[in-house]
Amino acid sequence: MLSINLKGKKAFIAGIGDDQGYGWAIAKALAEAGAEILIGTWTPILKIFTQSWSMGKFDESRLLSNGKKMEYLKVYALDAAFDNPEDVPQEIFNNKRYQDASEYTISEVAKAVERDFGKIDILIHALANGPEVKKPLLETSRKGYLAALSASSYSFVSLLQHFGPVMSEGGATISLTYIASEKAVPGYGGGMSSAKAALESDTRMLSFEAGRKWGLRINTISAGPLRSRAARAIGFIDTMIEYSKANAPLIKDMTAEEVGNAAAFLCSPLASAITGTTLYVDNGMHAMGLALDSAALNSAAGV
Repeated sequence: MLSINLKGKKAFIAGIGDDQGYGWAIAKALAEAGAEILIGTWTPILKIFTQSWSMGKFDESRLLSNGKKMEYLKVYALDAAFDNPEDVPQEIFNNKRYQDASEYTISEVAKAVERDFGKIDILIHALANGPEVKKPLLETSRKGYLAALSASSYSFVSLLQHFGPVMSEGGATISLTYIASEKAVPGYGGGMSSAKAALESDTRMLSFEAGRKWGLRINTISAGPLRSRAARAIGFIDTMIEYSKANAPLIKDMTAEEVGNAAAFLCSPLASAITGTTLYVDNGMHAMGLALDSAALNSAAGV
C-alpha cells in the first residue's frame, strides 16, 4: 500500500499568518505525513500569530487525524521583501511593528534555520502581495507593479538562493500560483497576474538550476480560488468561487486540504521524478475554454 511518509523531514513554510489559506493547509498535510514544521510569518504579525496560537485560537484547525494537534518546532519573523540586512530601509527600522524583531531578512532567516536545525528537506513559498491588486493593469504604477513581482515571485527566487545550500539533496520546494498567470482574469490586477506568470516561468528555470546544483525538485501548484483572509482583500473572491463552481468540470467546493494533499505528494518520494511542473488543483477549471453560465449561451444544459 502506497503512503506518504515524511517522518524525519523538516519543512519550512514561508507565509503562514493564521489558520486560513493554503500555507496552513500545506503545513497541516505535511505534519499529517510526519514532517516537522518550521514557520516563517510576516514580521509585523508575528506577535499576533504566536499569541493566537498560544491562546488556543487555532486549536480546532490544528487537529490531526490521529487526534493530536499540529505543532511547530519554531516560528521565525520573515519579511520576504528584503534579502539582506542592508536592504532594509530606515523607515522599516523605525517602524514600531519591527522594533522588537531581528534577523527577519531572507538571508538571516536561512542562516538562523541552519543554525537551529541544520539541514531542511522541504521549502514552501506561500506568500504574495500586490499593493495595487484592485487596480486594472492599465492603471497600475511602476512602483506597484514591481512591488507585486518582488513580493510574489522574486521572493521565491531569493528564498531558494539562500535556503538551497541548507537543503538536503532530494529535497523539494513548492510555490503557489493562479490561473491568471495564463488567462485574463479581470479584477486580478496590480501586476499580480504578471507576478504569477513570472513565478511559473521561474519554476521551470529553477528546476534545472537547483536540480543540477543541489539535487532539489521545484514545482508550483496552480490552486483554485479559496476564501482565505488574503484572498478576501482582493474584493471579488466570492464571485470567483461561484464562477468556478458553475463552470469547472467538477461541480463541488474546493478545499484548502486538497491543495495541502497535493503538496504533500509533490514533496514526498512518490513524486521523486516530478520537477519543473505547474500542477493544477482547481477542480479542472484550467481546462475550460467556455463559460457554461455565459449569457451568450441560450441553453447551458445543452452544451
